[in-house]
Amino acid sequence: MNTDATQQAPGTGWWTEAVIYQVYPRSFADSDGDGIGDLPGITSRLDHLAELGVDAVWLSPFYPSPQADAGYDVSDYRDVDPLFGTLADADKLIAEAKARGLRVIVDLVPNHTSSAHRWFEAAVAAAPGSPERQRYVIRDGKGPDGAEPPNDWVSVFGGPAWTRLPDGQWYLHLFDSGQPDLNWDNPEVREEFLDVLRFWLDRGVDGFRVDVAHGLIKQADLADWQEPQEILSGSEVDKPRPPMWDQDGVHEIYREWRRVLDSYPGERILVAEAWVEPAERLARYVRPDEMHQAFNFEYLLAAWTAPAQYAVITRSLEATDSVGAPTTWVLSNHDVVRHASRLGLGTGGGRANGVGVDDPQPDAALGLRRARAASLLMLALPGSAYLYQGEELGLPEHTTLPDEARQDPTWKRSGHTERGRDGCRVPIPWEADAPSYGFGPTDASWLPQPPVWAEYALDRQRGVPGSTYELYRTALRLRREHALARGPLRFLTSGDEVLTFTNGGLTVLTNFGAGPVPLPAGAQVLVSSAPLDGDAVPADATVWFRV
Repeated sequence: MNTDATQQAPGTGWWTEAVIYQVYPRSFADSDGDGIGDLPGITSRLDHLAELGVDAVWLSPFYPSPQADAGYDVSDYRDVDPLFGTLADADKLIAEAKARGLRVIVDLVPNHTSSAHRWFEAAVAAAPGSPERQRYVIRDGKGPDGAEPPNDWVSVFGGPAWTRLPDGQWYLHLFDSGQPDLNWDNPEVREEFLDVLRFWLDRGVDGFRVDVAHGLIKQADLADWQEPQEILSGSEVDKPRPPMWDQDGVHEIYREWRRVLDSYPGERILVAEAWVEPAERLARYVRPDEMHQAFNFEYLLAAWTAPAQYAVITRSLEATDSVGAPTTWVLSNHDVVRHASRLGLGTGGGRANGVGVDDPQPDAALGLRRARAASLLMLALPGSAYLYQGEELGLPEHTTLPDEARQDPTWKRSGHTERGRDGCRVPIPWEADAPSYGFGPTDASWLPQPPVWAEYALDRQRGVPGSTYELYRTALRLRREHALARGPLRFLTSGDEVLTFTNGGLTVLTNFGAGPVPLPAGAQVLVSSAPLDGDAVPADATVWFRV
């Protein structure tokens, strides 16, 4: 089937075509042997990112925190937790990254603070109705004695979304009880975060990934919500939105933030973590005066079939083109099962929340084969791509992690029905024969690493033709050389088993079927996710070629 060309959005900033690498600090590199990764460890491994060929690094939270949710419960937005180092270490990391041509994006968590934040401690100590309590969503309960929560909302992590204070009022926490939701209708909250933005911009960061960007504003009446309360909002344009997600008022906040970033030199950016569908709703976050990028979770969730991939790619490009923004593409992150395992569980895209030893286990060989094909397909698409640490090594999920080792609050709050996200957060392997596989100088590791990590270690893959690491390096180099991030993209075929498109003078073919698909006569293959079957592309493989 021939289709009309799909032109990439006309933006010209660096972010419109960047490949951005996510570092989960506690699992990337440990410099002091305590089993937890840190900022000096990240700095020591920046050469890896430069050699890989990425453009920027995004750091998950490293702020002071009780670690109720692995740092997404922030107690001080202007400092570094001693677990990870010091502000001086952060400054050095930023400087060393820039010396290697890498931009630095930091996580910002504005939906909630930690319950150990000075503001929340003051709110608990203050009286109902006080200015201190107005910074958070704190309400009287229902019933004669206020013993029932203000509404029926539940936490994303399981259990009720309300916890009662000693004096009888209730505070909202859409996540863990150690993460009280801020009241973004309060001007003091808004001014505080403008100052936090300036604090890190003044230190040289190139942008912010905004956690739960679609959750800051709640429906004013805090109405009950009888539907399943998922973090992903409605999938139909005219479907009522949950009262806690994707409210129109969030856009005023981000327009104000954008004005702050635009006042700084060097094209600083905002990236929305907004679990919003459909694509038309997500595109609202990246209008010209709001954010620069938004994560494309619809793409991450898409099934591994040609029709599903064609539909999500075209829909994504059309939606972002309509507002003049770049499309983003992502397959793995710190919240979902790694795609090398997810794709080994079947063709469904599903946001699987952890895999345990008693669950059906993924087919490791099939998962890696599909993961390599999916990554090569993704890196050929116009726009910006996100990589999650270790995916360039083909790392699978740790699916046999002992339950007693799990630390994700989802595991506890769900009554042990959700395995949680620990399996994708296990410290990554650098050296096959070193303590903790080179993660740190000792065997200490905050989550246990599986023995299979040795075969995925960087030193077993660097310089080895056909390794996943070298596949990524080759693809990133060709992506730059052929300006694939700029498009235009034109689909040539989209059937039940094969997806083919042209971009940047190259043709990209992904075979989703069970049998080989012949290449056209005279095809010059530049990179393939799997060895060719003679002159044909085998099942679950992607090839970039020229005719």
